[in-house]
Amino acid sequence: MATVADMLRQGREARKLDVHQVADLTKIKTEHIRAMEEGRWGAFSAPVYIRGFVRTYAQTLKLPIGQVLVQLDEELSRTPEFSTPPSLIPRKKTVLDHAMLLISTLNWGLVLPLLLGLAVIATAVWGYALWRRHKTTDPLSTLGPGLYQPKSGGGEYLPLPTNYPPAKP
Repeated sequence: MATVADMLRQGREARKLDVHQVADLTKIKTEHIRAMEEGRWGAFSAPVYIRGFVRTYAQTLKLPIGQVLVQLDEELSRTPEFSTPPSLIPRKKTVLDHAMLLISTLNWGLVLPLLLGLAVIATAVWGYALWRRHKTTDPLSTLGPGLYQPKSGGGEYLPLPTNYPPAKP
């Protein structure tokens, strides 16, 4: 008995269609059509996509859909990737799963303006506190003790400059 890939390819060739024409008729990517005609079922992520694409392709080519799907089920049961059904036991939920669920249930039309308003209020309060602290501090408090500091503590007078030009007679 012919494989599903052979049945699809022979049906397309009998109708004198190329892969691009079939892609236009079925709205299936040409890569997927080529994968189906070559029997590369691993190109698809799940058996449900394979069954749907093969059904659509077989309808387009006017092939017996029931026979094609029975043959497809037999072929998929022989592949290790699709022979076992996916696990029905739910995986353990993590903190990230709960956080994403909480975020997805928020009404963002209400929450986003509220957060933006809180950010504006917080910025205004912080700016006012900064301005108030600036206004109440002494501007001279950051200066040092002064520019002149005597070298020794014994002199009461300032030193005289010694580099005056000589006096005229």
